[in-house]
Amino acid sequence: MKTSRLLAAFAGVLIFCSCGAPRFDPAAEGKRLLQRDAEWAAAASAGKDVEKIVSYWTDDAVVIAPGQPVAEGKAAIRAFVEASLKAPGFGIQWKSEQVGFSPDGKLATMRSTNEMTMTGPDGTPMTLKGRAVTVWRLESDGQWRCAIDIWNDPPTAPPSAK
Repeated sequence: MKTSRLLAAFAGVLIFCSCGAPRFDPAAEGKRLLQRDAEWAAAASAGKDVEKIVSYWTDDAVVIAPGQPVAEGKAAIRAFVEASLKAPGFGIQWKSEQVGFSPDGKLATMRSTNEMTMTGPDGTPMTLKGRAVTVWRLESDGQWRCAIDIWNDPPTAPPSAK
């Protein structure tokens, strides 16, 4: 009799705990992550608040930009962002898509396209197009932050056949 009551109580606890456990919804979480990334892109495009821009990276993030040394950690990334924003004619914008999640829902990847503008060596504005992959991590505060940010040039068009 005691055993059956104990089993019934244990089963009740399991049912109660499993009903209240949050379930990972990739569609909803993907939408939330794309919105967060769009907010980050808007902050970076505005170029006014370095701390807000940097807040979207994890404390141990790594940024790998074309032709630049690797920036690892918030201090190095902050210096990279500050230098970029001070460059004459600098501007950046991007749009991310194709969110993918790890099986446990704690990591995500996104691909994006970007455009960076700056003043070229001859003093005229130039635009650099790029493509990127970001790896995001769900932090203990419930916020997604970028842990790895890497971009490069898109492929060049093949020469025309004549």
